Parts: sequence; C-alpha cells; structure tokens
Amino acid sequence: MSVTSPADAKMTQRRAMLERRRAAHLAQGPEAALALTANLIAELDPKGKNIAGYWPLGDEIDCRPALEALSNAGALVALPVVAGQGQVLIFRAWRPGDVLEQGPFGTMHPNARSPVVCPQVLLVPLIAFDLEGGRLGYGAGYYDRTIASFRAHGQVTSIGLAYDVQRVDAVPVDAHDQPLDAVITNSGAIWFDA
Repeated sequence: MSVTSPADAKMTQRRAMLERRRAAHLAQGPEAALALTANLIAELDPKGKNIAGYWPLGDEIDCRPALEALSNAGALVALPVVAGQGQVLIFRAWRPGDVLEQGPFGTMHPNARSPVVCPQVLLVPLIAFDLEGGRLGYGAGYYDRTIASFRAHGQVTSIGLAYDVQRVDAVPVDAHDQPLDAVITNSGAIWFDA
C-alpha cells in the first residue's frame, strides 16, 4: 500500500483545482468579481484599516473592483512585492490609478517610492480551500511565511478570496502551512474558528 506524501497530494490537487478555477473564471469571471466585492465590503469595515490585497494573475478571482471599493471606502490599500526567494512579502501602498511595475512570476506591484504598509487584513489568492481554513497556493510558500511572520509579531486577519467552486473537502497541509481566518467567495463569507 503506497502512502502519498503531502507534497504529492498537493501537486495532484493543485492540477485538478487549477482546471476547476479556470472553468469558473471563464463562466462567471466579471459577475463573480462584482459579487465578491459586495461580499467583502459587507464583511469588513474598511474605513481607516490597512488592507493588503493582490493584483490577480491569470484566472484568480479578480479582486481589483474590491481593492478600488476598499480604497474608496477609506482603507489604506497595499499590494505585495516579492522581496526575494524564500523571504516574506513586503506590502506597498496602492491607490486606484497608480502605475504598477512588473515583478517576478508575472506579478504587478507598486514602485519602490510607494510607502511600506503593515496590513491589519491580508487578502490572499488561492487555488483551493477547505472548511478548516486550509489553503492551497502555488507552492512557493510566500503567503505562509508572510502570515506566520505577521502572526509572530502581532495580529493579522488573513482572508482567502475565491470562487465557490474552489472549496474542497480537505486541503493537504504541512507543518508550515498557515490556516486562513476566513474565505470570501462570490456567494458569501465563511469564517473559521481560531
């Protein structure tokens, strides 16, 4: 009887869920982005909060309308910058209309003149999630390291953003994987017990 390692289980699940996410993006991308925005604004009181989001890659749920709405509602919005392989992410301030620079892995981020922000809320992309707060990402560990660092130095609320169809029964986890506090999808919010 062969035992599947967490790394192998993650790779298998990642392939299947990327296909599922791609199909959801093609079928409902713009509508899902607007629904996600409404759900996110309903869950957060953004005024005066530092909220870090992300610039979506490929078929990740488009959170740009949500970032703009958060900024317009009084949040200080920031986007991640990859500082280097194996390091935690840095977050720099962003406002609607700001010009972004190309980063590694096809990412887009604010330039080095934008102030560094310490987020109170961290909006996180994902490939799959479960009802225990498990999150499957791309496998490089940037968000896990970043969330762990923030939690070690203070409180941060980590919220995954996803299409409904990205939910699975269980995400394979390793010791370094950081659970999410919530997931907000195109149909609502799921908060996990601490």
